[in-house]
Amino acid sequence: MSGAYALRRSGRPRLTEDDRDAAVRRLREAYAEGHLSHEEMDARLDQALTATATGELASALDSLPEEPDTTSTIAAYGGRIRRRGAWLVPRTLRVESAFGRVHLDLSRAVIAHPVVDIELQLGTGRARITVPRHATVDIEGLSTGWKDSRYRPPRRPGRGSGHGGPTIRISGAMGYGRLKIRHARR
Repeated sequence: MSGAYALRRSGRPRLTEDDRDAAVRRLREAYAEGHLSHEEMDARLDQALTATATGELASALDSLPEEPDTTSTIAAYGGRIRRRGAWLVPRTLRVESAFGRVHLDLSRAVIAHPVVDIELQLGTGRARITVPRHATVDIEGLSTGWKDSRYRPPRRPGRGSGHGGPTIRISGAMGYGRLKIRHARR
């Protein structure tokens, strides 16, 4: 889905700084790839930086080519798969492990996409995912074999459940392990 189309469909009349930053990043990428002239980039950047509604921002991104879908795979037959600290989270992350443990900590990670898809293909072993405090989590696409996933959205206002954070969609299949998802405390 192109950035302009996603902005039009979002239903949000007001812009966030994340929307504006993503638009500026996309315009700079398009210029670097040769899709925009210098003058056209200047005009579109000005339009993006002064936009007050999502429709205005979307028009600054019109006619740009689709953003490439970034997918990365982390795989291990056994042992541990661990990502924590300030790591760059791709748009789609595939995690494959036959017998090991998986721990993904997204609380301090750099998440440049409003929606991140994590596809788990796990045989046995546990998986633990820590998501940013204000993230929305969707586990509808995950099938489990032996044990159910453990995730309870935060009950306290201002924590979790999509208050300005990314959407983390978890899908795939888990055999005999258990998935535990929690929101970061800070």
